[in-house]
Order: sequence, then structure tokens, then C-alpha cells
Amino acid sequence: LLQKEIEENSKSTAQANLFLGPIKNLGIPLPPVPEQAEIVRRVEQLFAYADTIEKQVNSALTRVNSLTQSILAKAFRGELTAQWRTENPSLISGENSAAALLEKIKAERAASGGKKTSRKKA
Repeated sequence: LLQKEIEENSKSTAQANLFLGPIKNLGIPLPPVPEQAEIVRRVEQLFAYADTIEKQVNSALTRVNSLTQSILAKAFRGELTAQWRTENPSLISGENSAAALLEKIKAERAASGGKKTSRKKA
């Protein structure tokens, strides 16, 4: 209904133009005051709900960042793998130790003429 009135009051040939005079005289229908109050109440309720959700999201992000830092710190201290290392000593000692693996890599490089393999760039 309102759109029809606007179209009737617009002057157009190729591009429609609206002028302030006719727009001022348009009757814009509004709901009754009790319905307006209910709309306001619901919108305020939804804004409060959105604020609550935003606080929960921010709290969760803070916890995630804290956990990430904590996990990284434990990883660098070797605390994340302590139990695994205790249960699997044969996998990290002797010929499987880091030092032994580095020596094996050096020997393979020396055998191949000392050429380093290049990594492909993404």
C-alpha cells in the first residue's frame, strides 16, 4: 500500500525521482501503541540475549587462548609426552634417538654427495 503511494507520487521518465513535498504528506501506517510497546519489549529482550551470547563467546575465546598458551608451554617443557616416553623407551633411545637419527641423515647426505634436498614452495 505504501509502496503504491510512493510510486504514484514519483515523477519519472527514465529514472524515478521523489520530491520531499509529496513524501511529507504520505500517511505511514503505524501499529497501535500497545503493539508498539510489545515490539519494543521483544527487541530489547533480543538485544539482552545477544549481549549475553556475546559475553559467553568472549569468555570462551579467552579460555581458548589461555588453553593454547598452556598447551604450548607444556609441549615445550615435554610434559605432554612424558607418559608416552615412559611407556615407549625403545622408540626414543638407541638407534631411534634424535642423535642417532641426525647421524643417519648426515651419513645419507654424505653418501649422496652432500646435496641437500630442496623443499617445494607452495
